[in-house]
Amino acid sequence: MNTSTLSTAFDEVDNNTRVLSLVASVPEIISSSVIHELEPVDDAHYNMSHNRRGVAAVFNHRKFLHASERKGTDADCDNIRQVLIYLQFEVRVYDDLTRKEIKQVLDDLAEEDHKNSDCLLVVIMTHGDDDVLHAKDGTFNVDRLWENFIGDSCPSLLGKPKLFFIQACRGSSFDTGVHFSQCMKQVAKTVVPYAMQELPQPSIVPGCPKSSIQYAIPSMADLLVMYSTYKGHYSWRNPSTGSWFIRALCDELREHGNSKELLQLLTSVSRRVAYEFQSNVPNNSQIDCQKQMPCIVSMLTRRIYFSKK
Repeated sequence: MNTSTLSTAFDEVDNNTRVLSLVASVPEIISSSVIHELEPVDDAHYNMSHNRRGVAAVFNHRKFLHASERKGTDADCDNIRQVLIYLQFEVRVYDDLTRKEIKQVLDDLAEEDHKNSDCLLVVIMTHGDDDVLHAKDGTFNVDRLWENFIGDSCPSLLGKPKLFFIQACRGSSFDTGVHFSQCMKQVAKTVVPYAMQELPQPSIVPGCPKSSIQYAIPSMADLLVMYSTYKGHYSWRNPSTGSWFIRALCDELREHGNSKELLQLLTSVSRRVAYEFQSNVPNNSQIDCQKQMPCIVSMLTRRIYFSKK
């Protein structure tokens, strides 16, 4: 068979690999998949005007059968619960679950009807290592958190944001940081009206006709995962006040959660952790004055605003 003939019979692609024309019909291409109906959306923004914000599941791990106690995590849990309630999520907190119990919670959550929800949010605070997280009785792969919600596994969340925040170590390496000096220039400040600082969430025009066009989206679309640290590295937690990452995340959400676009807000979280925190263990030079850098993995396709309902 002439492979060049076969490829050109399927589609034509320009120099930027954009599909210019499609000979095969869409139903033929996705005939093996269930066709799900998606409500009309703005190209630039997710629809955040549903009746409910959505469920926020918070997995809080303090005590383990085979690992040390995570002191300070209860401060994190109280902090994140309060700020998510402020953002109008239905917050569900789960303490010290086993692997089987975590799986059951995620399975049940995927079986729920999220049709009237804007999104799903999951926070887990636990011990971790390279691509694994700790439950009370052992470890599990980190992607177990979202595998129930990608693709068409949870049809009522199709096309909606699935947001995961992970406070856990991803290894045992420390970030010693890079020292630099910065010359601050005095500049005149321009006062910008508050209303001009952020793009408003677009208004939803009632009565817009639904599109009848059928199309496919990637199975990993609309997923965001933010790790407290990058691969292979340690994640810091104060035994009294909680972890650097959760504190910075809560501060940003509390101050700007109703006004900033989410990825812009999360960049500010990364900046806070990177610049405002440093380990203070003067009696141990190996771990004193260490830094931390959060990591954002985004497959989002639109902007997110948690505007007040």
